[in-house]
Amino acid sequence: MPPTHKTPPLIEFKGTTLPIVTVSLRSLQLGELGEAASALFGDDPFFDGDAAVLDLSQAGAVSSAKWQLLKELFRTHGLNVIGVRGGSEELRQSARAAGLPGYAAFDRSARALPPADEERSAPPAAPAVEAAPPPTPATAKSEPNSKPAAGASGKSATLFLTRPLRSGQQIYARGGDLIVLAAVNSGAEVIADGHIHIYAPLHGRALAGASGDTEARIFSTRFDAQLVSIAGLYRTFDSGVPADLAGKAVQVRLAEKTGESSGKLVVEPLQTD
Repeated sequence: MPPTHKTPPLIEFKGTTLPIVTVSLRSLQLGELGEAASALFGDDPFFDGDAAVLDLSQAGAVSSAKWQLLKELFRTHGLNVIGVRGGSEELRQSARAAGLPGYAAFDRSARALPPADEERSAPPAAPAVEAAPPPTPATAKSEPNSKPAAGASGKSATLFLTRPLRSGQQIYARGGDLIVLAAVNSGAEVIADGHIHIYAPLHGRALAGASGDTEARIFSTRFDAQLVSIAGLYRTFDSGVPADLAGKAVQVRLAEKTGESSGKLVVEPLQTD
């Protein structure tokens, strides 16, 4: 009996998860948004053609907007606006009429963080690296401009990150150090089992010594972090970085243990002279 050949279907549906940037807007005035976007991203495209949804829940009591001009504004910064979420029904109808459908909320569950400016030791059952899980090695490798450098034994001991890390993105240098040559933006996270060197602004979170190395350190040439951690001991800056550290070169380290003390996380200016 001759073999039968099945013709593949012309249309096939598969579930998938795509990266989408949520842009929260507190105004729909083009002039104000243009100035704010230029201050955040500069004049060149910051994103790489990422899909974006505009969150209108904080946009105020407005019923319409110049949607095509808004799309063009964000397109100049590398974002393709595909829809909206939140806001009034009238505002969403206005967006739909302009070809921007409404989407339901899809935020991740917020992770609990300690009170602002407090220094705490993560509980044994949930160390800091588990509270904010690092990506798998495949995720780290998928970052197009993050390159591992081979150590003397041939193992990848150092990971280089050469492009900005955006909110929601995460890089993990497993088993070695991480060297960052671009900004770590607010909401982004860098993790390393060894040291972290950031030769750029640090606005997000940095966790060194993730596997328990108490000798690990974090270095940043422009410090404005949300959270820093060494070997599970962490400190948040929800109310802002102290003035004597903000925007300056700093190092983060653990002070030596004394007696029964579990050590102290030290954030101090880095002497570069």
